[in-house]
Order: sequence, then C-alpha cells, then structure tokens
Amino acid sequence: MGIKRWVLPPLDKETAAQLAEDCEINPFLALLLVTRGITDPESAADFLLGGEIADDPFGFADMDAAVERIGRALDQRETMAVYGDYDADGVTSTALLYTYLREKGADVSYYIPDREKEGYGLHKESIDALHQQGVKLIITVDNGIAAVEEVAYAAALGIDVVVTDHHQPQEMLPPAVAVVDPHRPDCGSAFKDYAGVGVAFKLACALEGDAAPVLERFGDLVAIGTLGDVMPLYGENRALVRAGMRILNEKKRPGLTALAKAAGVEGKELSSANVVFTLVPRINAAGRMSSPGQAARLLLTSQPEVAETLAEEIQQCNVLRQTTEGGILKEVMERLQREPRLLADRVLVIEGEGWHPGVVGIIAARVLERYGKPCVLISVRDGEAKGSGRSVKGFSLFNAISACADILTHFGGHELAAGVGLHASDIPAFREKINQYAAERYPLMPVPELRLDFKLRPSQVDVEKLNLLKALEPVGAGNPSPVFGLFQMRLDNVTPLSGGKHVRMSVSRDDVRLSVLKFGTPYAEFPFECGQVLNLAVTLERNEYRGVVSPTVLAKENRGGELDQEELILALQQFDGILREETAPEQAAAFMPERAELERVYRYLRGKKEWSGALEQLCYFLEQPRISYIRLRVALETLRQAGLIELADSGDSLKLTLLPVAGKVNLEDTPILQYLHSLANR
Repeated sequence: MGIKRWVLPPLDKETAAQLAEDCEINPFLALLLVTRGITDPESAADFLLGGEIADDPFGFADMDAAVERIGRALDQRETMAVYGDYDADGVTSTALLYTYLREKGADVSYYIPDREKEGYGLHKESIDALHQQGVKLIITVDNGIAAVEEVAYAAALGIDVVVTDHHQPQEMLPPAVAVVDPHRPDCGSAFKDYAGVGVAFKLACALEGDAAPVLERFGDLVAIGTLGDVMPLYGENRALVRAGMRILNEKKRPGLTALAKAAGVEGKELSSANVVFTLVPRINAAGRMSSPGQAARLLLTSQPEVAETLAEEIQQCNVLRQTTEGGILKEVMERLQREPRLLADRVLVIEGEGWHPGVVGIIAARVLERYGKPCVLISVRDGEAKGSGRSVKGFSLFNAISACADILTHFGGHELAAGVGLHASDIPAFREKINQYAAERYPLMPVPELRLDFKLRPSQVDVEKLNLLKALEPVGAGNPSPVFGLFQMRLDNVTPLSGGKHVRMSVSRDDVRLSVLKFGTPYAEFPFECGQVLNLAVTLERNEYRGVVSPTVLAKENRGGELDQEELILALQQFDGILREETAPEQAAAFMPERAELERVYRYLRGKKEWSGALEQLCYFLEQPRISYIRLRVALETLRQAGLIELADSGDSLKLTLLPVAGKVNLEDTPILQYLHSLANR
C-alpha cells in the first residue's frame, strides 16, 4: 500500500497580517497568498487582479521570420496547413491558428495525426499527403521542435515549415524557416511556461499586431489548452486563463456550449477545476478512442445542431474511454494481487496484451496515485510494446528511462511523465534495468506529498471563506486549490451515499459539528469507528440550493489522529525491502513479529472474518501493547504465506479475508520469517 506525506509548512502569520493591512484585504485571504509565496503588496495586487498579457510576441526568437513567411503566404494565396496534436492542447492550438488564418482569407487546412496509427509529431507520410494537396507551408502547433529529419524532408519537397512548440528543444533545432519556442536558449520572451496553445496565441498576436482582439476571439481555447496541458498558472498564463475563463462562460463557441451540456454542466458557471474534470477529458477522449478530428470540428463549427451531434459522439468516446480504463485497471490490480513481489519494486512496470495505448498513461497515473510509486504501463501488440509512465516529484522518469535507452526503440518525456517503445521480449530486461537505476540512486524512493495550506478551526468553515477562495481563481498547476487541515475531529456518525458508494461523515470539535463528504470510499469499507479522532485534509466547495449558498466540505484524505506518518512511510519502505531481500542483518530482529503478536493479529481477524482498511487502522484496533507498523505488516504477510488469510493490497487499503484451515500451520516455515531469521542469525 502507499501513503502520502502530509506537508504543513510553517505559517508566517506576521507577514500575512502585514499584507492584509497593506492591501486592505481579509486576513484569511492574506494567509492563503502568503502560503503561495506572495508576500508583498505589488505581487498580491498583480495576483488578485489577474496580471497582464504584456509579453511582446516579437521577443520570441524567429517570431519576425514566422510572421514574414506566413504574411507572404497570405499575400500570395499559397496553400497552408496547420499541423497539430491530438490532445486538448494540440486540438485547441490547431483550432485557434486555423480559424485565425482562415478569417484572414488564407487557403488553409489542418492536419492532426492519429494517436494510434501515426503517433505524436510530424511524420514523413503525413508530409507526403500534404504535398499531394499542394501545401507550400506547414505551421506546426504544440509539436515540431524535435522534427529535424521531417522538416528537412519537407524542405526537399519544396515545403517550408514554421515550427511553434513549447517542448524542450534538443541540441539541434529543425531546419525550418522559423522555430518559435520559448525554451530556445536564445529566445527573449519574458515568460517561458506557455502551453502549445499559448505559443500559437502569441503567433496570432504577432500577425494581428494587437493582443486584445485575438484574446477576445480565442481566449476560451487558450484557457482550455493551458489547463489541459497542466501548465503552471502564474505570470502570463494566469492572466490568459483568467481572461479565457470569462470568455468561456460567455458561451460564444457552440461546440463548447454543446460539450458542457453533454458533460452535465450546462448552465453552470465553469471554473478552472470544472474545465479540467469535464471538458478536457472529453476533448482528449476523441483523440484517444476515435479521431482528434472530431474534437477539432467541434471547436470549429458555428452551427449549434452540428455541435450537439459532435458533442454527443465525443461523449460516447468518453464513456468508451472510461469503460476501457476500468477493464485495464482491473487487469492491472489482479496482476498485482497475484504477484505481490512485483508490487515491492521501486518502479512498477506492468504489461498487458492488446491494451489500448491511448489510455495506458491515465491508468499509470491511477496506479501511481494508489501506491505512491512511479509506474510504467505497457501495451503489447504483435511483439511490439508501447508504454506510458507517470512519476512522483523527486524521481525523474525521463532520466530513469534514458538509462535504459539501449533496450528501447524510442522514448521521450520529462520528469513526471514519459513514453517508451520497445520489443515485447525486452520488457523483463527493461523492468530490471529501470529498477536497478532506481536502487542505485534512491535507496529510499521519494514519497508523494499532499500539501496543506494551513489548519482550520471548524468554526472557520463558512460562506465568507467560499467568497474569499474565488479570489484565487483560476486554480491549477502552480496555484492549486487550497487544501486545509481539520485536525483532532471526533467522528460522531457515518452515513452511506449513492447506495453505499460514498460516505458522509459527521465530525465535531469545540462544540462545532461539520458534515464532510468522502467520495470513492464505499460505506462497507469505511475503516473508522464512531468516537475515533480523525485528521482530515479537506477542500471547500460552493453549494447552492434554492438560492441558499453553503460550503460543502470534501475530504481528500482522512486518517486516524494518532497516526505517526513518518513511522508508517518508513515501515512500508522497509517491508518492500524485505520482499526484495535487501534488508540489513542488523534490522532483521526488529522487523520480526513475536509469536504473541502473530496470535493477536490472527485472533482479531478470526473474529472479523473479513476486514478492510489501512495498516495504521488495524494497528489502532488491535489491543495493547501496540505493535509497530513494520512488525504488523510482516505479520500479515506471514499469515498470507501460511495460507491463513487472503490479502489484497489496493493501495489505499488492505482487504483481509480469513481462509479455512485444515490442520496445524507452522508459521516459522513461511519464506518471509525464514528470510528474516537467516539474517538475524548471521
């Protein structure tokens, strides 16, 4: 199982009080700003007012050359093509630049490669197709920075290429007539963290000579692409997304209005979080499960009837995506339960035959969330394998994969996400090599963190706080939704919601009672008992019913108030080390449960028949004296290996089921105790 480290940074109340006084803002809002590193009045004003879109597009390297070449193509009516990508950033980039050029009278088409058949980026085959259509100028959006050979190939066919991208350039830039990328070492743009759609926006601004009309026409697309690509929401990105959200809520684009209706958020004011959880996954679903052309047509159409038809088709793609993900995730979980040793790896590498390559990255992220470990999920088809991975902060997946380059056919990515291609026969070697890399550099792997802004008193949860939180919008990467700590709360009652799929907790402290919702925790598996003291990590959301506004408290995580998180984190890492047979001899004796402790654990489970919950909860329920987390986890594995219990580790909880036993069982014969005894006796 995995656990996040809750991080509660020191709270600088003096700075917050001074900021509140200087800016004449609420002290609670000032505290939130200070936790985000905003400590002076000038920075606070810039943040609260949304910032300015002031980055000169001609500060970008090659922007003048890009504008000159596109302007010449417009003047001479040359045939152009906007070459995009299949995710939300790529599709919005394509729709923005294609529409802008078309409205300027250009002879322009667009091309988005198929994720499964072609893959990301420029390809010689697609360049051939565009050549046959008479295209003389290709403008890439959200791709192209690494397409050195492909751009040279286009040039050999008489096609000029203007590259606009936001990914990191390699040592050699493509031989294009212009390469516009803020990460070029010689780029003079003041801001660097644009999404692909942000760079496309800057190109349109340069062509127009004025940002204001371009923003008003395309701000909604810029917001969706920037949020969809999880770009940091500070500086110019914050200004772009804030303005874009206003335009999006004016419902000017029929396709987005129809998509909001299909997603069930019609008529609601959309926030950045709404966009991330409703519109972006559906735009991505078209590229993952069908054709990204569907999403592009949706964003381009001016006809509401056409938009509704396309939105419904995309909604069905999203349903198919969810079903496909569910089936693959089930296979992954079953594999991990069958092979618990696999779950002990530092980096989880899991393969499956015929898995849809368009969703393996999403499932890798879910496995990472459950177990707190970097995960690479690999789809195998006809002897070839394609994988997508996700990682935790502090462990560069790109560096780890780069160390395995000799057994990969291709790879790419960054610290937290990467993709690989390899021969299916090399998957075991890849698993071994990437874990060897991790072992050499990370004896203890980085642990995912949940950052809390600060602790709240129950009495502080009110409507006023909801209004103050709106000042932080848009929230996302670099400016996350605030997470608060409600500590030492007594659990008074628990009720099931949605047929037992979720729970509602009634908790209290200091004579104040709160209702807290916990989604994704089935009532039957809720591990806490009434009367127990809990610590909750919560968010606050606005709820309006019949004109009355009230705060809804949502628990992201809950844990027993007595939990020692550092002991538990270390215990889980130590247990994985035991399964990998990496335990130091001097530690072995401390890890072995005593006979009486094994009996206590088994006796408790025998009384329950079946039990679900976190390891620390089982420790809490067992009678005194307390069993340490590491010895308790070893005890459970001992009982599992002895055939006394079935143990399913779903990441956030353990499910323990008593098994029928015929005859006497000698626990000392289990592999885990034999291993520890052999170490202790050295």
